[in-house]
Amino acid sequence: MPRSAPPIVAAETFTRAVQPVLPVGDGLVLRPWLRRDGPEVYAAFQDPAIARWHVRTADTVEEVGDWVDAWARSWGSATAANWAVADSRSGRLMGRASLHHMELWHGEAAVAYWVVPAARGRGIAPRAVDALVGWAFEVAGFHRIELRHSVHNIQSCSVAHKSGFVLEGINRSAGLHTDGWHDMHLHARIQPARAAEPACAHHLPYDAVPEAATQPVHRLRR
Repeated sequence: MPRSAPPIVAAETFTRAVQPVLPVGDGLVLRPWLRRDGPEVYAAFQDPAIARWHVRTADTVEEVGDWVDAWARSWGSATAANWAVADSRSGRLMGRASLHHMELWHGEAAVAYWVVPAARGRGIAPRAVDALVGWAFEVAGFHRIELRHSVHNIQSCSVAHKSGFVLEGINRSAGLHTDGWHDMHLHARIQPARAAEPACAHHLPYDAVPEAATQPVHRLRR
């Protein structure tokens, strides 16, 4: 069925262009994934904090190498935009920052991220996310970027707050983790040129997060 308007984000942004390297600052960049990153990604997924919030498990380096290849290919198919967060001098992997669930017609996507254990505590995640979202708004032309995480993931909620995402509400029993269904915080950023809000708009205050994070996990029935 033909649409009455063109897509907000042109697929050619991805299919006809080389994935860019994005500066993050403080000696960090977002760069395309390389197969050689596989062993470092495998090591990252052995970390309990990363394993807790990802349903996917990393069983072998070869398997993870296939993930990395898929992350790299997703750019050319305009299905996702995956970057490695890396040291700009050594190339050493520091984490991941990605756009997924991309809806080009509506100009919407979701952001995901993680940081390797050795690089935590340096503010890398919020800076990487901010650089990624800046590109998504200013270059690609996205309208809305969402960020969702378990209400129990306080660290991820802090990243969302520091990188400018407004907490809009709670999606009940919306995320399946290894220990069952979790309620999920929904945060979002809007393209600045389109972000004017009506006077009646309401958002959950950030200081409500700790109380929300005490909600019970909805466990799976065995």
